[in-house]
Amino acid sequence: MGVKTLLLAWLLADLGGGLVDGGSMPGSLSDVSRTDGGLRRVVLTAAGHFNDQSNDAFLFKPSAIIRAQRQVVKGVRYIVDLEISRTLCRKRNHNKDLSRCDLQPEGRLQQTFECHAVVWVVPWKNETKTLEFDCKT
Repeated sequence: MGVKTLLLAWLLADLGGGLVDGGSMPGSLSDVSRTDGGLRRVVLTAAGHFNDQSNDAFLFKPSAIIRAQRQVVKGVRYIVDLEISRTLCRKRNHNKDLSRCDLQPEGRLQQTFECHAVVWVVPWKNETKTLEFDCKT
């Protein structure tokens, strides 16, 4: 057996062991903690995208993260399932700090959407793009 063959066998065994132990292959999806700072920024970006596209008089903000994954591919691609809910902040007030916006109380103005977002972040270019954003009630 040649050196290249031994090296390849060692590499494959090492990668396989990593997969069994809960590791992941480069480029594969991995779960993201809901407290991850990068995820929090991505979720706010997605909510901003929704608010820019919406004709609603009120701003919406993330109210729950259901599932979040990331994939490292020429940047970081986040795939997130989340809920966004209507706040008390009106769009016309141009308030961009959603942390200061309380959610609508129970009643006819309360509304929540389940959304799926794909956001691509390229940190070295200071670039963030929302690739997909779909919601349903």
